[in-house]
Amino acid sequence: MGSATTVVCLCVLILATNLSAQSQSQATVAAAFKDPGQEWKDYPTRTLADLPAAIREKTDSDLNHEEGQLLDKSQATGFFHTTKLDDRWWLVDPKGFLCVYKGIASVTPLNTPGAEAAFQSKFGSKTNWAAETTSLLRENGFIGAGAWSDTDALRSVPRPLAYTRVLNFMSGYGRKRGGTYSQPGHTGYPKDCIFVFDPAFESFCDEQARTLAENKNDPWLIGYFSDNELPFSPTSLSNYLALPEEDPGHTAALAWLRARHGAKAGAQDIVAQDQSDFLALVVDRYFRITSNAIKRYDPNHLFLGSRFYGSNLSQPEIFRAAGHWIDVISVNWYHAWTPDSERLAMWEHESGKPVLVTEWYAKGMDSGLANHGGAGWVVKTQRDRGLYYQNFTLGLLESKVCIGWDWFKYADNDPEDTQADPSNRDSNKGILNNRYEPYDPLLDAMKQINERTFSLAEYFDQKTKARLQAN
Repeated sequence: MGSATTVVCLCVLILATNLSAQSQSQATVAAAFKDPGQEWKDYPTRTLADLPAAIREKTDSDLNHEEGQLLDKSQATGFFHTTKLDDRWWLVDPKGFLCVYKGIASVTPLNTPGAEAAFQSKFGSKTNWAAETTSLLRENGFIGAGAWSDTDALRSVPRPLAYTRVLNFMSGYGRKRGGTYSQPGHTGYPKDCIFVFDPAFESFCDEQARTLAENKNDPWLIGYFSDNELPFSPTSLSNYLALPEEDPGHTAALAWLRARHGAKAGAQDIVAQDQSDFLALVVDRYFRITSNAIKRYDPNHLFLGSRFYGSNLSQPEIFRAAGHWIDVISVNWYHAWTPDSERLAMWEHESGKPVLVTEWYAKGMDSGLANHGGAGWVVKTQRDRGLYYQNFTLGLLESKVCIGWDWFKYADNDPEDTQADPSNRDSNKGILNNRYEPYDPLLDAMKQINERTFSLAEYFDQKTKARLQAN
């Protein structure tokens, strides 16, 4: 394990403008949402090529980090943390460098016979795989391995990648309790009701979190996700009341409703505000319990939330309640070709916390895979995947609230793996194919953004200042 003093982040968090990314775009990319059988449309796509030549020609290696304004030594704590300076959110690395996290999720070897044979031929051992994979990611400007990565192997190299962990508090409790089931990409719960009112849930979290003390001095760990994609439903109150009467969730929901509307109140008395307020209660209770468990045993690392997704992303009450307990708002952001600046601003405004985008991707039809599984966009080529990466990350960098992202994921799905989740069986999601060969056009486009984020920061900041001065 390297020391905190060797951790270096390469990039920066950017100030937003009100200019539309689409209006600046000079190109379009043909894409379909989720499945190649859906309607294909041309989407405006801003890339690095649309920016001034001075920005394209300048890389972060041109900057002197040790003497420049990008290093605030007073911020060095020995661990990753966040700060807001001049109305802009930053991730701060253990040395005090301001940075934006750029990672790849699920950096782990595949386990099908064909993939294992390719692994042995290409790497020969897990040790070699970890070293070569770390080198590949760093060469292309990535600094981290996201959720579901083989962090034990990756941490063995002399200068490891930063990493995150998924703790699976609620899904783990559900497996022990019973009642959960598999859904594409995440765990399902009865009536979309998590077991947050179960008396045993809090003690379960405490017991599971005890092992976190082993990580509390690790400078390479950014922080923890408590779960993945929980169903925080806008009709939570109705859903909990629909559970069996003996269920703790039903009991809690009924008591809450009757405290508000009287001793004889029932589901027929629910109004819209009740649904919103009860959802906030569910969110607050879940994050209070999980945050307390994490911080009790590891106070040094960030609590990254539970990776919000889907309809949750438009519900302000969720972010308002979560913000009391978490350090970073983490979102799995599908359905958007270009980041919605107003939605990003809402997440930060309601929570008071910065944003980390923890899943997003596009699938290329030139990969030879069917691309029916998963929620990402479908495009024609690997070059188009790279253009999508540039368009999306430029929007995130403008937002001034986003401290980074994880592309999903390291390697393509392998159709040989018939036991995989249905959303991960036949799609081109990786920066490598399922035999560990890199998609160079995609990686080239990723690198162009990843190695220029300081220059992009300066560019976006200057545009914003000029616009404000003009007004």
